[in-house]
Amino acid sequence: MDDSQLLRYSRQIMLPQVGIEGQERLNNSKALIIGLGGLGSPVAMYLAAAGIGHLRLCDFDVVDLSNLQRQIIHNNDDIGKLKVESARDSLLALNPSIEVIPIAKRLDNEELITQVKQVDVVLDCSDNLPTRFAINSACVKTQIPLISGAAIRTEGQITVFLNDAYSPCYRCLYPNDTNLEETCVQTGILAPMVGLIGSVQALEAMKVIMGIGKTLVGKSLLIDGLSMEINQLKLTKNSACPICC
Repeated sequence: MDDSQLLRYSRQIMLPQVGIEGQERLNNSKALIIGLGGLGSPVAMYLAAAGIGHLRLCDFDVVDLSNLQRQIIHNNDDIGKLKVESARDSLLALNPSIEVIPIAKRLDNEELITQVKQVDVVLDCSDNLPTRFAINSACVKTQIPLISGAAIRTEGQITVFLNDAYSPCYRCLYPNDTNLEETCVQTGILAPMVGLIGSVQALEAMKVIMGIGKTLVGKSLLIDGLSMEINQLKLTKNSACPICC
C-alpha cells in the first residue's frame, strides 16, 4: 500500500482485528455482487470504501425513478442508465484505487460458474428465488463463500454459506422453490431496511475475507425493523438437499 492508501484506510487499520495484514487481504480480494438495487447499493459502496480491490457488478436492469427511494448508489441523473454503469461510476468516484468490472447481462448457469470461480466471495443481492437458487448452485459447485441477504416490507435476513462439506447451503434453508416469491414491487419496502441488511452483508463479507470474528455461518439473522427485534435461527445441513449433499 502507498501512503494515500494507508491514510484512506487508517481508521480500519488501527483495529487490532484488521491491521496491515487484514487491509492487504481486502485490497487483494475479489468480490462478485449480483444485483445493484436496494441491497447491492450499500454492499457495493461499503466494500469499495473499505478497500476491496476488485469488484464485479452483475445486473441487467436500468435505473428507474422508483428505484431512487432506496437504491442509494444511483441518482436522478442516472435514470435510464444501466445500473452496473451507474454503480461503477459512483464506486470509482468514491474510491478510484479499486477495479470495478460491470457485467450488464443475465448470466446463464455456465457463465455464472465462470464468474464465481474468479472471486473470493459472492454477495447475493438479487430479489427472486430462481436467481438465488442459481447463485447458490454455482457457489456450492465452486466452494466459494456466499453472503445472502433479503429484505421486504420492514423485515430482513442475512445468512453466510461457506459451501464446504459441513455447513448448509441456501437450498437447505429453502428446499421448496415455489414459495417466498414476493418482491418489493408487489409488497413494498421501507428504504432503510435494505441499507441495514446490505451493510451487514458487507460486514460479513469482510469478516470472511479477513478471517476475523464470528460470521453468520449456520445461522440466519432476522431483523424486524418496526419492533427492532433481532433473532438468530440455527441452520443445519439438509441430508436430502439436492445441491450440497
